[in-house]
Amino acid sequence: MQDWNAYRDALLGRVGEFAKQSPDVLRGLHTIETSASKTGLLEPKFHELIALAVAVTTRCDGCIAVHAKKAVELGATNGEIAEVLGTAIALNAGAALTYTARVFDTIASLPKE
Repeated sequence: MQDWNAYRDALLGRVGEFAKQSPDVLRGLHTIETSASKTGLLEPKFHELIALAVAVTTRCDGCIAVHAKKAVELGATNGEIAEVLGTAIALNAGAALTYTARVFDTIASLPKE
């Protein structure tokens, strides 16, 4: 099993190195990341739960490492995390079904011989 704490620390170190080379990119990312919560309509914990679901659907290990830690720090329970990840799983399956329909639509549009 992966040591997620060591992975997260190493990743954040590398991100810090990149930030020195390209600080505007990191400032831009930070602006994007914080802009969604500026309305204050959702609690920070819910932002982290959403981030976890998206991290799973985009298969981003770094995002999982960072946002799992933040979600737990903000009081997310295992049950809440399981529920949002269940939604992520359902949407991935739904996406596969939707793209399956697209495959058959593509096949149907091929010229007939």
